[in-house]
Amino acid sequence: MSFKQAQCPNCGGFLAVDDAHDAAVCQFCNTPFIVEKAINNFNITNNVNLGAGAVVNITGDTDDGFNIVAGELSKYTGVFTEVTIPDTVKVIGNKTFSGLKNITRLTIPDSVTSIGEYAFANCSGITNITIPGSVKTIGDYAFSNCSGLTNITISDSVTSIGKCAFLHCSVLKSITIPDGVISIGDGAFSGCTGLSSIMIPGSVESIGNNAFSGCTGLASVIINKGVTIIDNDAFSGCTGLKSITIPDSITEIGNSAFFGCICLTS
Repeated sequence: MSFKQAQCPNCGGFLAVDDAHDAAVCQFCNTPFIVEKAINNFNITNNVNLGAGAVVNITGDTDDGFNIVAGELSKYTGVFTEVTIPDTVKVIGNKTFSGLKNITRLTIPDSVTSIGEYAFANCSGITNITIPGSVKTIGDYAFSNCSGLTNITISDSVTSIGKCAFLHCSVLKSITIPDGVISIGDGAFSGCTGLSSIMIPGSVESIGNNAFSGCTGLASVIINKGVTIIDNDAFSGCTGLKSITIPDSITEIGNSAFFGCICLTS
């Protein structure tokens, strides 16, 4: 029995396989594969002999521009305006699509469990996003400066919305924060001037610093019982805010939490 390095032909995950067997199953994506093919795939795509003992390691993009290794999509180099992420992807890595303004439509599969930092930052062409039920965390700045984003659906599985996750998504008109969310990060929706109302579920432990600051179109806020902390500047600069419901579970309201809310009447 001899174990050799191999690479899954499906998801690109690096493996150690027994070359005495004809077939195996990938530990990352559970796809069956031919052992000889996986070994050859590793040797061809990851080890290029330059002569005199010099070997460089490389990774290649798929024909569609997806660079996937061990279930993580680390880079997208395609030119398509409508993008469907492969269902072999479990993690969308940091900055994977950042700055790709040509993308207008994006489909995230149910296989994805987390969205990394800056993953879709500055993707100004995207108008609608649906976060599937498999996703648990949305990273810091994940959709920041998506200036064309008008609507986003977040599934009940999400527990954490990262810092500045939707910073300056200025035309975002509506968002439903599901009951499973525990943490709304600092500046998560800061500068979302198109938002008109928001409801914070009781599952949220605290509303982060500057979470909704500068949301000038926000007219009403309902905070459900269970939330305990409204952090510093959480709603500062919400000049259109007229009413807010604060439950008796709140134990702390931070400095300048409602600073500049000049229309607040109830």
